[in-house]
Amino acid sequence: MSRTRGSNQALALAQGLGWFSIALGVAEVLAPHRVTRATGLHGHERLVSSYGVREIVTGIGLLTAKDPTPWVWGRVGGDALDLGTLAAGVAGPQRERSGIAFLMTLGIAALDVACALALRRPLPAAMASFRRRSGLPKPPGAMRGAASDFVVPADFRTPEALRPWTAKAG
Repeated sequence: MSRTRGSNQALALAQGLGWFSIALGVAEVLAPHRVTRATGLHGHERLVSSYGVREIVTGIGLLTAKDPTPWVWGRVGGDALDLGTLAAGVAGPQRERSGIAFLMTLGIAALDVACALALRRPLPAAMASFRRRSGLPKPPGAMRGAASDFVVPADFRTPEALRPWTAKAG
């Protein structure tokens, strides 16, 4: 499969995001106190460390996968978690630091979404042609009553021994 220039740029961006994820994750794991102090999330060091592990795993996935698209979407999901956490920090005592970190994370999230959308592959033409199909060989009006003369074969019917007992009028 040949790649266009735009998709090559998206792959290069995905690789850059992979290295960025690893660097950020290492910082969050090795220095969670500094990261929480810088982002206004003091007291949430364990959470930031766990986010760091997520970043490292996502970065490794981006750098080693044949198709980085799911990993980039994983980054987008991680960005949503980060933004939610920072939004809670904006309501805290260090709202200025959390606000700046929130805006920076929002910018990174926009870059992640742009990369994920650039990596999308268009549907093949054969698959796109199924949009207007119903799965029926003819329109419903033309098929109405087509099976009205169908007789159920004897081996498809419920055996006599398994049929419900009914009192015969007699």
